Amino acid sequence: MRIFDPHIHMSSRTTDDYEAMYAAGVRALVEPAFWLGQPRTSVGSYTDYFDALIGWERFRAAQFGIRHHCTIALNPKEANDPRCREVLDVLPRYLAKDGVVAVGEVGYDSMTKEEDEVFAQQLAMALEHDLPVLVHTPHRDKLEGTKRTLDVVREAGVAPERVVVDHLNELTVKLVKDSGAWMGFSIYPDTKMDEHRMVEILRQYGLEKMIVNSAADWGRSDPLKTAKTGQAMLDGGFTEADVDKVLWQNPVDFYGLSGRLTLDPLPGFTGEAVTFEGNSVLRGARK
Repeated sequence: MRIFDPHIHMSSRTTDDYEAMYAAGVRALVEPAFWLGQPRTSVGSYTDYFDALIGWERFRAAQFGIRHHCTIALNPKEANDPRCREVLDVLPRYLAKDGVVAVGEVGYDSMTKEEDEVFAQQLAMALEHDLPVLVHTPHRDKLEGTKRTLDVVREAGVAPERVVVDHLNELTVKLVKDSGAWMGFSIYPDTKMDEHRMVEILRQYGLEKMIVNSAADWGRSDPLKTAKTGQAMLDGGFTEADVDKVLWQNPVDFYGLSGRLTLDPLPGFTGEAVTFEGNSVLRGARK
């Protein structure tokens, strides 16, 4: 089982997580820029954070055999804070950097006028920089927020096949599938989506344009939820090729639209077969 986790906030995780992820088959990931849990008060706090995403965190992941990429944006929650709006002026500098594979997370938190404006501006940046877009859907009134998201994407002129609409559930998946956009699902211990519900969605809607992530962050979350979803797929009758498509090929195809993915094995790492809950995966070993 090889895994590309397309949405995980490793700045909030430990080196033990990196080791466990590699052992479970994770070889590459995308870390989206997100809210840190408390308000940022200046543009400088953003630039320090963005610098860490494209520098330190990429280096830290490499020490454990994992290729790190990121997305850059002003996140929806902080779009409502006037102190944060100036960060829009520095985003183009970061969107041109190596390892930045999309504009994101953008979208809605409370569906305010301010969020509308910031979302539209960042969709325009995605067009200008020829980057795909990672969209966050709101945790409240998700169906209405997803409808509004798709309307704004269409009005901005961004092709749906260059957008992944994330944090979906059973109420929103068909809407996004019918739009032609990619469908993102965050697998969580208590909220959002679990691996067994995910298997049923895959059974009902198929594997095309399906993106599964752990979205692990500061809160109660699990960076191995991608691997556990793969195991649940196998237990549910899906093939190893099916698992590879969902956990590797689909996120590679989507973020590959950026032209900036680096997926070759890191120097000094090789692979050896181990068992993960009854199925063969690759475990990292230093040469």
